[in-house]
Amino acid sequence: MTNNMRRVANVHVRELTPFRPPRELKEALPLTDEVARTVAESRATIRRILRREDPRLMVVIGPCSIHDPAAALDYARRLVALQATLGDQFFLIMRAYLEKPRTTVGWRGLINDPHLDGSFDMAAGLTIARRLLLEINAMGLSVATEMLDPISPQYIDDQISLGSIGARTTEAQTHRALASGVSMPVGFKNGTDGGIQVAVNACVAAAGQHSFLGIDEDGRSSVVKTTGNPDSFVILRGGRAEPNYYDEHVVQAARLMREAHLRPAVMIDCSHANASGDFRRQEAVMHTVIDQVVRKVGPIIGVMIESNLSEGKQTLTADRSALRYGVSLTDGCIGWETTERLLHEAHLALARRDA
Repeated sequence: MTNNMRRVANVHVRELTPFRPPRELKEALPLTDEVARTVAESRATIRRILRREDPRLMVVIGPCSIHDPAAALDYARRLVALQATLGDQFFLIMRAYLEKPRTTVGWRGLINDPHLDGSFDMAAGLTIARRLLLEINAMGLSVATEMLDPISPQYIDDQISLGSIGARTTEAQTHRALASGVSMPVGFKNGTDGGIQVAVNACVAAAGQHSFLGIDEDGRSSVVKTTGNPDSFVILRGGRAEPNYYDEHVVQAARLMREAHLRPAVMIDCSHANASGDFRRQEAVMHTVIDQVVRKVGPIIGVMIESNLSEGKQTLTADRSALRYGVSLTDGCIGWETTERLLHEAHLALARRDA
C-alpha cells in the first residue's frame, strides 16, 4: 500500500481510544431493584401526565449542566425533600444534563470532559455519569437529560425517565430516529429560530419506525430497527426574535399537533430564549405559565427551569480549585433559595385553583 493510499482515511483523526461496551459498564455498575422501580414508575407517571390522566405539572429542574457530582447529589437531596412537600401539584424531575451542545466551542459536559481540562476522558465520564445517576435514582428521584450523542444513551438509558432533544438537533434525522427507539418519553424543543413546526414534525417522525446504524450492548456495529415512540411532546424555548411562551404560542403548538394527528402536550422552557438569555427572568416566565395553567389556556404539561445551589454562572479556568461550589459552568441558573420560593409560590397558586 502506498503512502498516498494510507492518507485517504482518518486524515484528521488524532487518536482512536477503545472503550468497554455498554454491557460491561452496566454489569460493573448494575441497576438495583430500587433504581429500576424508580425509573419504571417515573416513566409511567410521565406518560399519564402526557395523556392528562395525572393532573400534576411536570417540573424538570436542575443545573444547566452537571460538572460536580457532589454538588449534584446535594441538589438532588434537596429536591427529594421538596417533592415530599409539593408532590400533590408537581412531579419533580431532576435535570441531569451530562452532555452540552456548543454554538462554537466550549466545555462539552461531564461525559465528554469529566476532568474539566480538555483531556476528554470519556471512559471516565461515562463511568462517573452512570454512578451518579444510580445514586440520584436510588433517592427515588427521577432524572431527565438531553440526548446529544447517539451512542452514549446505550450506557445510561436504563436510568433516564425523560429525554429531550435540543433546538439545534430537533431537525436532525439522527436524533429523530434515536428518539423513536428509546424507552422513555421524549420532548422536542422548537428550532433556534423559534419555529414550532419543526418540533411537531420531529414528534411525528419519532412516532414512526426507523432503521439506523448504532451499537448493541456488546459494542458491535448494528442496524437498529425501532418500533416508534408514541410518547413525545413539544417544548417551547423561544427563538432568536422573541419568546414563545405566551397564550398564542401555546394555542398554536396545540393546533399544529392536532393537525399532525398528535396528542397535544406542551412544555415551557422558562430559560434560554424565553428568558431572553437572563436566568433571572425565569421567575417571570414561570409565573406566567402557572397563570396559564390556572386559566386552562392549553395543554401545558410541564415546565423546565435551570436552577443550581447558587445563582449565576462561572468561567472555567485552568485553576479548577478556584471553582465555586454549586455554580453553573454553562448557562446561568437561579439559586436554591429562589428555587424553593418559586416552587412554593407556584404550588400555592395551583392549590388555590383546586380549592
